[in-house]
Amino acid sequence: MTRDLTTGVLGGVTLLLLLVAAGLGLNAPLDQNQGSLVRLFFMHVPSAWLSYLAYGGTGLFGLLYLITRRRRWDRLAMSSAEIGLLFTVATIVGGMLWAKPTWGVYWVWDARLTTTALSIVIYGGYLLIRSMIDDPDRRARVAAVVGLVGTLYVPVNYMAVEWWRGVHQTQTLRLLGGISFEAAPIYGWVLLVATTAFTFLYVYLLRVRGILAAREAAREERELLGELGAPLGRGEAAHG
Repeated sequence: MTRDLTTGVLGGVTLLLLLVAAGLGLNAPLDQNQGSLVRLFFMHVPSAWLSYLAYGGTGLFGLLYLITRRRRWDRLAMSSAEIGLLFTVATIVGGMLWAKPTWGVYWVWDARLTTTALSIVIYGGYLLIRSMIDDPDRRARVAAVVGLVGTLYVPVNYMAVEWWRGVHQTQTLRLLGGISFEAAPIYGWVLLVATTAFTFLYVYLLRVRGILAAREAAREERELLGELGAPLGRGEAAHG
C-alpha cells in the first residue's frame, strides 16, 4: 500500500509539473526568427536530457549490480535503458519536426544526429543481449558491462556539436568554459520547468517499470522452480 501511495503521489506531482510546463511553453513569446516553432524547444531539449539521464542511470545501476550482486539494480538498469530508448525516439521525432521548416529536410547526417541515432543501436543491442541470455546472473553481469560502456555515448553526443561542426546548433546549456545558457532568458525559465518535469517523469517511469520488472522476475523464478520440481522459496529475496 505504501508503494502504491508513493507511486501515486509521484505520478500526481509529475502530471502537475508537465501541465505547468505545457502551459508555460504554449504561452511563451514567439521567437523573432522561428515564430511558434520555438515551442518545440521545450519538448525537444528536455527529451534529450531525459535520454542522457536514463542512459547514465543504466550505467550507474549496472555498476551497483556488479558491486552488490543485487538483482534489483539490474532490473533498474534494464528499466532505465528502455526509458532512454523511448525518449531518444522522442528527441529524434521532435528534432525532425523542427528541422524540416528550418533546414528544409527532416534529417541530415550531422554529427549530433548521427550519434543520437547510434544510441538506438547501442541500447537496442543492450536489450537484445538481455533477451538472448537465460541465466539471470550471467545476463545481469553482461548487461552491466555493456551498459557501463554505453554511457560513453552521453559525453560524445553532448560534445559532438563542438568536435564536429555541422548544421546542428551548439549546446543550449554550455557546461565547459563557464556555464552559460544560449537562449533568451524567458525561454530559460520555461526550459527549467520543463526539464524539472521531465526529470520527475523519469523517476516515475523508472519506479513503475522497476515494479513491473520485479514481478516479471518473480514469475520467471517461480516457473524455473516449478520446472525443476523444487519447493518455492525466497530466492529472489536473497538476491534483492
